[in-house]
Amino acid sequence: MPTIRQELLIQAPIEVCFDLARSIDIHAESTSQTRERAIAGRTQGLIECGETVTWEAYHFGIKQKLTAQITGMEKPHYFVDEMVRGAFKRFHHTHEFVTVVQGTLMVDTFDYTSPFGGLGKLVDRLFLANYMTQFLEKRNLYVKKMAEETAESARSSR
Repeated sequence: MPTIRQELLIQAPIEVCFDLARSIDIHAESTSQTRERAIAGRTQGLIECGETVTWEAYHFGIKQKLTAQITGMEKPHYFVDEMVRGAFKRFHHTHEFVTVVQGTLMVDTFDYTSPFGGLGKLVDRLFLANYMTQFLEKRNLYVKKMAEETAESARSSR
């Protein structure tokens, strides 16, 4: 069961970071390299607790579908999404937001189990853990960029 944990300082208010991280539209933009798009459940806007989204994307050249449900949320401090159906045996993804002096600390924890038992563990070690780390990092950096641009625009318009 690999766990990927990333922390990122964002110079923007917690509410902005929280909403951008749960935006279906921002997620699709941030994962353009996999042509990810929402095809069922919540397909645009801000996902809420209890809602699901089904994503269609290309990973490793293979078209895949994954359905996740928001199973916990305390605005603007955290939300959790968990896989309902998809390529993993399971995943639990926690998004936490903490107000700090410089803005917001975003903490992303992705805990997953690959399918196929021992073979899945080998795949994790060989490439999947690295692939998922880079995938999440790219997405999180996009959220940071958009949040800081939004915050700067708000400051400039005052």
